[in-house]
Amino acid sequence: MIKLSVNVNKIATLRNARGGNIPDVVKTALDIESYGADGITVHPRPDERHIRYQDVRELSKVLKTEFNIEGYPGEKFINLVLSVKPHQVTLVPDPPDALTSNAGWNTVKYQSFLSDIIQTLHNNGIRTSIFVDPNTVMVENAAKTGTDRIELYTESYARNYIKNKESAIKPFIEAAKIATDCGIGLNAGHDLNLENLRYFAANIPALKEVSIGHALICDALYYGIENVVRMYKYCLVTD
Repeated sequence: MIKLSVNVNKIATLRNARGGNIPDVVKTALDIESYGADGITVHPRPDERHIRYQDVRELSKVLKTEFNIEGYPGEKFINLVLSVKPHQVTLVPDPPDALTSNAGWNTVKYQSFLSDIIQTLHNNGIRTSIFVDPNTVMVENAAKTGTDRIELYTESYARNYIKNKESAIKPFIEAAKIATDCGIGLNAGHDLNLENLRYFAANIPALKEVSIGHALICDALYYGIENVVRMYKYCLVTD
């Protein structure tokens, strides 16, 4: 059963554009859970331009499904996740001013850096995942950090899916095999949508979780968020 974790950053972006608390990020996250999502993802950035650190604290008190916090492991971020202890922390190499995630970790160069952070998170009972490109060397070295999982950065798959889906997914199949051989779990995310998700889920062995935000929230403008959560969940049924 592949889990769907819904990223609610865009809900916070909409709220922050006007001020006040409409839409209510916490209430929306709870509604999304009730519609069948298996988890909630947030990606707080240092400038708090969408999800705020206080949002993270409030969500941690009420969520009933898995809570995944993404982010660059700076001191402020690490202090936050250690204070709320989510089920999973996904480490991403974003610089503070990044618009969105745009690359995976160089797990060769940053192996020691990541290993130390992962050990700290493990000491606090937090499952870890590392954001990586579908590169077998990077996957192999991710395993050496002690991480529980990797999250495959799927932007290249989404970009090339329309041109040639078989070619687009090939490096992800290879990366997934390496991850399985190394004994680490497999997540995926970035630009997955209703058009390309089913094919990805059906062809990636041992996929545990996808994290989807932007496309899902955009689709909700047309279909309604309850319908859209169920539509995305349906795409993950591969049997």
